[in-house]
Amino acid sequence: MSKPSRSFPRPLSDLLGATLNERFAQQGFASRELITRWADIAGADIAAHCEPTRIQWPRAQGDEDPEPATLVLRVEGPSALEIQHLSAVILERVNRFFGWQAIGRIALRQAPLRRRDKPRSPQGPAAADVERVAAALPQIDDGDLRTALARLHVAVKGK
Repeated sequence: MSKPSRSFPRPLSDLLGATLNERFAQQGFASRELITRWADIAGADIAAHCEPTRIQWPRAQGDEDPEPATLVLRVEGPSALEIQHLSAVILERVNRFFGWQAIGRIALRQAPLRRRDKPRSPQGPAAADVERVAAALPQIDDGDLRTALARLHVAVKGK
């Protein structure tokens, strides 16, 4: 009797990679890097107001070198004018990412961005609990240290 092969957990990105790459290719993206690393490429301040939706590649005509593509960005309405003024900066950053003059112009489409909810930062411990624990530490003379230790205790142990 043969042993069944071991099945190790695999990252979801490995399983969906081919499907996602095919979908991105339909939108003109050679890889998903431009979308997944948009904040790093364009900068956090620009990425907060726009996101790439597709790259439109012109048809090659004969033996001529292909024309640079058009990057289509989804932009929030109020930010469109600012993004338009920053288009030269965006072009330079995107082409630096590609390593060649891949993008020649930017087209803007005004639409709401798909927001990714940021995780909420945890709330600190309740002040009453911290004061109660700090009162139980009279042997510590330094008030700031006593309060810090009380906050740590409440955060780790709870009430």
